[in-house]
Amino acid sequence: SNKDRDALKTNIGLCRDALVFFTALGGASGYGGHTGGAFDMMPEVCLADAFFRACPSKFVPTFFDEAGHRVATQYLFAVLHGQMAVDRLLDYRVGHKALPGHPELGLTEGVKFSSGRLGHVWGHVNGVALAEPDRTVCCFSSDGSQMEGNTSEAARMAVAQKLAVKLFIDDNDTTIAGHPSSYMKGFNVGQTLQGHGLATEDVNGEDLDALFASMRRAVLHSGPYAVVIKRSMCPGVADLEGSNEGHDAMPLKHAVQYLQSRGHSEAVRLLQKVPKTKDPYEPYLGAGKFGAPRQVFGESVSRIIGQLSSEERRQRVLVVDNDLEGSCGLKKVGETFPEIYLKGGIMERGNFSACAGFSSYSGRCAVFGTFAAFQEMILSEVSMARLNHCNVLCHFSHSGVDDMSDNTCHFGVNNFFSDLGLKSKHAPDTQLFFPADVHQTSKVVEAIFWQSGLRFIYTTRSKVPEILDDTGRAVFGDGYEFQLGKDDLIRGNTTCDGYIVSYGDALYRSLDAVHRLQRMGVAVGLVNKCHVNAVDEDMMQTIGKSKFVLVVESQNLQTGLGLRLGTWLLERELTPKFARCGTHQEGCGGTWEQAYYQGYDSASIVSTVLELATPQGSKDGALKEAYKGRAVARPLGAAAAGGW
Repeated sequence: SNKDRDALKTNIGLCRDALVFFTALGGASGYGGHTGGAFDMMPEVCLADAFFRACPSKFVPTFFDEAGHRVATQYLFAVLHGQMAVDRLLDYRVGHKALPGHPELGLTEGVKFSSGRLGHVWGHVNGVALAEPDRTVCCFSSDGSQMEGNTSEAARMAVAQKLAVKLFIDDNDTTIAGHPSSYMKGFNVGQTLQGHGLATEDVNGEDLDALFASMRRAVLHSGPYAVVIKRSMCPGVADLEGSNEGHDAMPLKHAVQYLQSRGHSEAVRLLQKVPKTKDPYEPYLGAGKFGAPRQVFGESVSRIIGQLSSEERRQRVLVVDNDLEGSCGLKKVGETFPEIYLKGGIMERGNFSACAGFSSYSGRCAVFGTFAAFQEMILSEVSMARLNHCNVLCHFSHSGVDDMSDNTCHFGVNNFFSDLGLKSKHAPDTQLFFPADVHQTSKVVEAIFWQSGLRFIYTTRSKVPEILDDTGRAVFGDGYEFQLGKDDLIRGNTTCDGYIVSYGDALYRSLDAVHRLQRMGVAVGLVNKCHVNAVDEDMMQTIGKSKFVLVVESQNLQTGLGLRLGTWLLERELTPKFARCGTHQEGCGGTWEQAYYQGYDSASIVSTVLELATPQGSKDGALKEAYKGRAVARPLGAAAAGGW
């Protein structure tokens, strides 16, 4: 009826306004967020919500979503369903507030599932449908999600088992890197699903009458059905509609313009005064200017391949992006050398295999880039590439947990999984590197680019500072040459009482801790282990003959360097006191808060070293206890954390 239609329009408008406000708030405060996907899907979500409430016995009332970055939808409807207080939305993605950048079951009230990574939910939904054969299960998806190989397998099962799974797919022809219709010719969501035997139809998502009719046909259809919902990204938003800039948190100027046009002056006032979050720690000792190693990776690759002639580049180099070119530093390569650059979409397995095949010929190098968390998706392909003696240089950015408000499912904490091969008489070993700063990143890329075999470089999402020597010069700057298999002694000498072994973003925190420990009279050295899966025999003897060794890392304590280093020491009959600091629990949300929460911040490192270095009951016990108290995430003051 006209009344129903008007109410639906009002509800969609209200939901979109709320989403713009609190996701833009996350962006303006420095915690980030994603506006566009959640904004787009409001018509189908509001209709599905009406279906659930009208016929509760016929539906599993969960908005399963393959695109977890659209988590704002889950939080908004948790509020609308009375499961969460509305003012909680002001803490979107803030640390320790249980509103992370992807839905996590058990963490947030009203959230009924964990999305995991993009394109990983449909198979799970099939299982729910098998468990609930008398009810319909709805799965919200996107054109980006449908690029992942998981969805093809899920489609075939849904068809073969005639599951009552209904797909509502936001096909806005927009991913992070651009428009699939431009960079992936031939990709068509509906036709692909039809090829698997699924019934589908396309519909204009902003035509509410047509959308309602399509969704009604879907839920009445016997078996799986997909409604492919066509629209532009951020429909109706001036200067953003149809742009991939709408994918992330809506920029402040656009959010202000939109909310003003909708009459929300108080929301605009709050947006314009929100403070930026930041790590409250005092300046890190031994640290210089902050920079982004993940961007330096791309700059270094461009510099190296720029030395080749155009023809030689075409013959010897291939660079493949996985829709994360800006994040992985590959955008510069694509802009400078488009003839050897592929926008590969969201297809990590296939893209890595293509890199492997190209580089299976001697003298060639293929460059592959994505997030470290997504490395776990290509491990079988890594094995295949190793067996075929391929020469792939991989860059996995967003390693560890620092600055990761997307939270647990996006943590890149199992980097060592990639070193899963057996010793070969015919192929080189897989090599893993986690540089400490921008200078060492550049030196590592230059040193290994033309080497044979699989070489994996890891960088953080966060910026990290230069590592400085005692005179204030960059340790890895002019005059430094990276050597395979050799560790760097950053502080101390070969006769320290004990050593901290670290790498990546944990190194500058460890350096700060070493400075403070040395001021207390603790003779502790610091070792940088950039080549993380290689044994430096000389350094093993140095640290192994000391009184204690502490491994500090952002990796999973169950899979990281600590396990290996401890084993290497024992194999050499070296038995110092031994401890580890690193990632060991699911995330707390936020950005800078994560390192504190996992206990590899400077104060936690100091406290752990004091545990190792101080005899039980000694006169330094009070000092040790004092540092235990500091080894927590220190929130910002009220003025910065929410007093606004």
